[in-house]
Amino acid sequence: MSKSANLTIQRWGNSLAVRIPSVVAKSARLELGQPVVVRVQDEGVAIVPIGDRALSLAERLAKFDPNRHGGEAMAAQRVGKEAM
Repeated sequence: MSKSANLTIQRWGNSLAVRIPSVVAKSARLELGQPVVVRVQDEGVAIVPIGDRALSLAERLAKFDPNRHGGEAMAAQRVGKEAM
């Protein structure tokens, strides 16, 4: 479900700015520190994440393949220096 908000453009130094409400950011899967590109479009601007987005834990677990990754993450017996 997409979220929207009516915002007011404000001044930030010599630039213009809007704050992205948390409900909109969460719906768009935007996170603090995430690189984005701001593009001019026919009617306004678009904020688009750069690169692949971070997967949620549920998405990571759904992609996990025990056969590909060698089964369980923890060895059943002590290995290496632990065995000494």
